[in-house]
Amino acid sequence: MYLIHARLQPPGAQLLPEDAAVRALALALPEERVEHVSAHPDALPLPVLGVFLLAGSLAEAESGTTALCLRLLACHPAFAGWHLRTAEAPLLAPLGHGLLGPGGSPSTGLR
Repeated sequence: MYLIHARLQPPGAQLLPEDAAVRALALALPEERVEHVSAHPDALPLPVLGVFLLAGSLAEAESGTTALCLRLLACHPAFAGWHLRTAEAPLLAPLGHGLLGPGGSPSTGLR
């Protein structure tokens, strides 16, 4: 399973519609194998849809997410003027390092 972050560019200061994740999931095609969609309207610098899907490769997962998001933006009037900026796997620090946990060396316990 892959997690792909789709960054959506709103027109002006428009907010991500509250039902964006539900709308996206409803538009997923069976062959896209989308398991779950979550919305992160306050993500910076742009709102994000997190798409969890089964795929044979990262490229396939990113491609499927791109197709889904473009369909979402084209099908719903609430997304008029929105653009898909990226659809890619997020880079995450190992647990306990960087933004996801305390700094310092995990082997020495230093901060």
